[in-house]
Amino acid sequence: DVRNAVYPGSFDPFTNGHLDIVERALKIADSLHIAVLKNTSKKALFTPDERVEIIREVLHKYPQVKVETFEGLLVDFCRTRQIRIVIRGLRAVSDFDYEHAIFLMNRKLLPDLETMFLMAASDNSFISSTIVKEVAHFGGNIADQVPAIVLDRMQKKRAHINAE
Repeated sequence: DVRNAVYPGSFDPFTNGHLDIVERALKIADSLHIAVLKNTSKKALFTPDERVEIIREVLHKYPQVKVETFEGLLVDFCRTRQIRIVIRGLRAVSDFDYEHAIFLMNRKLLPDLETMFLMAASDNSFISSTIVKEVAHFGGNIADQVPAIVLDRMQKKRAHINAE
């Protein structure tokens, strides 16, 4: 029986915290779908397609990882791909209430769907995409919070925006 899992999120940008969760999820799942949210209300740095491209580049050495965009209900994404495990990373206890509510709704909509919460490693527990974007916007050093590929793409994006 193949254990297919999904790791959903906006991943804008993909951080070392996300990478840590992916690598640990691969110890549990046979295949991992990274589902990049299209319809996010957050102000995005990268388009969903750019995020997919960047994440594929970062995770190229993991053939069991598929990266794609999605919109709508996560349970529908899971149902069409025979996915029964949702992976979610938790940075702090404050993340739990929100994640628990989503877990309960997903379970109501698709009773066979299990959610596994992976706690962030202590050196990643403060990293959030929002904070990384903010620090980068003001010229702060984020080199130890994102993979080198992401840092490069963020610098190019910032140079492009500043040139306009």
